[in-house]
Amino acid sequence: MKMEREVLAKPAVAPLEVARLRQDFPILGERINGRRLVYLDNAATTQKPQSVIDTIASYYRHDNANVHRGVHALSQRATDAYEAARANVMRFVNARAPEEVVFTRGTTDAINLVAQSFARPQLREGDEVLVSAMEHHSNIVPWQLVCQQTGAALRVAPIDDAGDLIVDAYAALLRPRTKLVAVTHVSNALGSIVPLARVVALARAAGIPVLVDGAQAIAHMPVDVQALDCDFYAFSGHKILGPTGIGILYGKASRLEAMPPYQGGGDMIRSVTFERTVYNDLPYKFEAGTPNIAGAIGLGAALDYMRGVGVEAIDAHERALLADATARLAAIPGLRIIGTARDKAGIVSFTLEGVHAHDVGTILDHEGIAIRAGHHCAMPVMAQFGVAGTARASFALYNTHDEIDALVAGVERVRRMFR
Repeated sequence: MKMEREVLAKPAVAPLEVARLRQDFPILGERINGRRLVYLDNAATTQKPQSVIDTIASYYRHDNANVHRGVHALSQRATDAYEAARANVMRFVNARAPEEVVFTRGTTDAINLVAQSFARPQLREGDEVLVSAMEHHSNIVPWQLVCQQTGAALRVAPIDDAGDLIVDAYAALLRPRTKLVAVTHVSNALGSIVPLARVVALARAAGIPVLVDGAQAIAHMPVDVQALDCDFYAFSGHKILGPTGIGILYGKASRLEAMPPYQGGGDMIRSVTFERTVYNDLPYKFEAGTPNIAGAIGLGAALDYMRGVGVEAIDAHERALLADATARLAAIPGLRIIGTARDKAGIVSFTLEGVHAHDVGTILDHEGIAIRAGHHCAMPVMAQFGVAGTARASFALYNTHDEIDALVAGVERVRRMFR
């Protein structure tokens, strides 16, 4: 345990100038029910800096055209910006080449692409796909569908009462019939950080490919896909200060080359006759139709912003917020924190005795405090902890300790109302 904690230790970084950063996010000046907005629902979606908003608007004002298909100036400018965004993603996650970066509609779309294009062709009856017990529905349902289509079985690696993956139990489930491991990087419902280095190494030793759902990790900690050695890594733009409707599937080139297209249509082809279609090169083979050009360009601007702030500094800031919020919420009588893993990202889920989670969320909203309440698209997690849902506060680089004060005071008011 001591050795693992030493590995998890973070180097000292300069603190964020949060007051200055908040000025970059125009929505944080909004007033809700006459009160200043306290936005603590970042696990659902993050707010957007002015630079991202301006980049998207500039594309539509000055460069709007379809990509890869025109010789005129606007098309060339749009194509250059679109492909520059792909190269930006490559650098941000340390992929080997732009060809390993596929634009999708989001994490869910990326996982479904792997399920249908990578897993389905090779799965046979009796084969197994292994997930963890803390997965989002988007990393459960696509595998259920592909198992129904092929006769394969879905297996589940358990978590303990703290919300940590039980690694020994996971290792025992890696069997000759296991054809894929699909695991989250960070639990959206618990905040638990999966020890991916061990998870991937164990699968790699058994010759099993690994997909990582990185939706909740990408904006909060450094991600290096080469160091992780995962086969696939999926995330969404809107979780990392970018627009909705755009996502990324990183895949090792050797894996992507071997996969058939997921969808057919324009831009994923080299030539088409009624007798035969020759597919395009990577990554375009998986990008049928007109893409979300503005979304990709906006995502590139979001990554530029993240890089300018510093992901390590963001990680340290959010860990401090989490420690503050966890200690102070845990001191409230009748409040139970759901998810107390050894290593967590900036997510704290909780229940309040005698109060429905939706009532907590609704009353806090009247105070201008935005949290999430419900099952968080992680119903198996809720079932394991014996709750129908939780109230969830989740942090980002622009949140402050004053906002933790507001959250704690708001939850105290809720408790007093229901005594």
